[in-house]
Amino acid sequence: MKNVINQYEQGGNKLRLAIRGLTPEDLLWVPPADAGVGLWSIQQIVIHLQDSDLIGAARMKQMIAETNPQIVGYDESKFASELLCDEQSADDAMLLFDVNRRQFARVLRKLAPETFDRTGRHSERGEIKLGESLKAMVRHLDHHLKFVHEKRAKMGKEMW
Repeated sequence: MKNVINQYEQGGNKLRLAIRGLTPEDLLWVPPADAGVGLWSIQQIVIHLQDSDLIGAARMKQMIAETNPQIVGYDESKFASELLCDEQSADDAMLLFDVNRRQFARVLRKLAPETFDRTGRHSERGEIKLGESLKAMVRHLDHHLKFVHEKRAKMGKEMW
């Protein structure tokens, strides 16, 4: 689990690098539907990552502190469309994402190995385990960073 915790903790650096050098206009660019790089702007992706990471950390904290807590799902598309992503700061969202992960990694490193088998009951997916949730958070970031890199390439702004 140590490697997964390290990957989780380094997520903020990965996100920071992925948006480095982009202008506000670049962040807000919405690709055409046929571009094959997803429909959200990079800004929406960054805000989504911040939102889902804060929610994910809270869920994991519940699984650590409570016995089989109820974990409530949410509609990420409604978050993206209704929470004014264009009016938020990608830099602040990236900072919150980074600090949240670094802070919570301190807790995760101190847990006994069997703690990662603790469960919660998700309202849509049923039983989920702490360790699997942590792995899912790492995969979630990588999934969305793939789209950020594809969008950058479409704009001719590949990472250097």
